[in-house]
Amino acid sequence: MSKLNTLMQKHGAHLAFLVALIATLGSLYYSEIRHFLPCTLCWYQRILMYPLVIIILVGIVERDRLLPVFVLPFSIMGMFVSGYHYLVEWGVAESPTACSVTIPCSYRWVNYFGFISIPLMAFTAFVLITILMFATRRAYKMQETEV
Repeated sequence: MSKLNTLMQKHGAHLAFLVALIATLGSLYYSEIRHFLPCTLCWYQRILMYPLVIIILVGIVERDRLLPVFVLPFSIMGMFVSGYHYLVEWGVAESPTACSVTIPCSYRWVNYFGFISIPLMAFTAFVLITILMFATRRAYKMQETEV
């Protein structure tokens, strides 16, 4: 078995947990400390990210080899929502009718380096979690075929 597979078996879930925790704490920082109001799409992203902290933690504690099966639906949907939100921010996609006039989904609260916004940060976190979970799932399957 390769070193990467061994690493993913032992630490893939831990890394995904760290990404989900940082994303959740970052989200709470922007809303609770900086007082940025979340738009509708931000709420959808939170609904998909926040449970991942608990789901992954339980999966780590229980050493659940099915953890990727539980995490991937959330992370993949989160990639689509945050990717769409990023496109809405840049005017590439239409803002959904569910977005509030007082807190529009197209408003950029942060704009680091001219392109990094909150939806891009969320998208990056969802992508990392998805990659880590696919790699962890693959490592588990590789181990099963070797036995």
